[in-house]
Amino acid sequence: MHFPKSDAKAQRDHRRIPLVAGRASNRGFVHMDNATTLLLSALGGIILLLYLVMRLRLHAFVALLTVSLIVGLTTGMDLDAILQSVQDGMGGTLGFVATVVGLGAMFGKMLEVSGGVDRLASTLLNRFGENRSQWAMGVTGFLVAIPVFLDVAFIILVPLIYALTRRTGRSLLYYGIPLLAGLAVTHSFIPPTPGPIAVAELIGADLGYVILFGAMAGLPAMIIAGPIFGRYIAKHIDAGIPDYMELPKDEIDSTGLPSFKLILAIILLPLVLIVLNTVSGAVLADDNPIVTTLAFVGHPFVALTLATLLSFVFLGTRRGMSRENVMEVATKALEPAGIIILVTGAGGVFKQMLIDSGVGDVMGQMMADSALPPILLAFLISTAVRVVQGSATVAMITAAGLMAPLISTLGLEGPVLGLIVIAIASGATVLSHVNDSGFWLVNRYFGLTEAQTLKSWTVMETLIGLVGLAVALIIGLFV
Repeated sequence: MHFPKSDAKAQRDHRRIPLVAGRASNRGFVHMDNATTLLLSALGGIILLLYLVMRLRLHAFVALLTVSLIVGLTTGMDLDAILQSVQDGMGGTLGFVATVVGLGAMFGKMLEVSGGVDRLASTLLNRFGENRSQWAMGVTGFLVAIPVFLDVAFIILVPLIYALTRRTGRSLLYYGIPLLAGLAVTHSFIPPTPGPIAVAELIGADLGYVILFGAMAGLPAMIIAGPIFGRYIAKHIDAGIPDYMELPKDEIDSTGLPSFKLILAIILLPLVLIVLNTVSGAVLADDNPIVTTLAFVGHPFVALTLATLLSFVFLGTRRGMSRENVMEVATKALEPAGIIILVTGAGGVFKQMLIDSGVGDVMGQMMADSALPPILLAFLISTAVRVVQGSATVAMITAAGLMAPLISTLGLEGPVLGLIVIAIASGATVLSHVNDSGFWLVNRYFGLTEAQTLKSWTVMETLIGLVGLAVALIIGLFV
């Protein structure tokens, strides 16, 4: 099997996969001879994971580690080998994810505290006009959720939805659904948000392709699930501002906020650099100095470091913040990021244990024999976990861990891996219901009943996921 030079991690993973279940690998693991037993161990591990997270309310980080250890024991791995797999899975995953998610979190926090989110919203509303404010909300959500976590961005912007509703008398959903669609699309599809970053690392996908395909799938998904569906559902559910929510001012006070061009430039800079790196590597010779330069500045580490440093300077110290304040903001940003980083690392352990135990080889061959295309298979696995346990992050990480053996078995590489990331993200988006925290966030802030939340938020999320899958399948016909 051929691997690109840059995909050393995929090479290491491939070398660990035993060719025949039951043989000892090059690290001396002892595998069970019975492929059925291996598969039952994996299935039991997944069921146990869902039980620990759903019924016992055990934190996903601890649950994933516990299940990984149990899978290693039930498949007959040496005890030393189990511990080595935990170390390899955690270290191999976090070496990339921790850096990118940490930088992205600090970058997003600077955008939040500087008023950059308010500037984006107010400028886009002014330029689109009140008659097209739905589109302004969709575009605002699409841009803001690239560096800012979805729930944080929603809480920051929901007063603007209240103000528009009070001014026009329309349903909250008329403006709220487009905003939520924009936020949800980039939260699921476009790095440096944690979900696609984690999945891309676990299956070895190029972030440039993920960003490119995420934008191609995300824009039509935002349009269909946002302004179009928002206009429809607002006619059927007349949601007003809840009595328990404090009424905001009619307009955002944009005095002293950073400029729109500056905010847009800082958000788009790392995305453009990463995509240029991917495109240049595909169209130019490897020894071209442009390729070498872009490979450096377009690597997510460098691109996000540049954006974060620029945010520290132009959104921080240049606007009157002391260096100590900037440091406090950056440190505060790492608190929620730390949880995501650890859960992703535990997902890497689960994936590594499946591979090192020999389960991955059997599963990969079984899925390879399936009549379903890998993109659709990835979507269905992610959807199943999402519906059962609710967390999009856990669904994405679990699906990525299960798809990794198939990817190695089929020798998939290049653009198709980016499409598989989008398919997994799409599956982890659909059918959000009462076991998802996002469901209740929207339910409370919009004052909806559970049935109304299902008809609005759940349908919106499902439309995003289905459109994302459809676009991924269409692009897959060509790549």
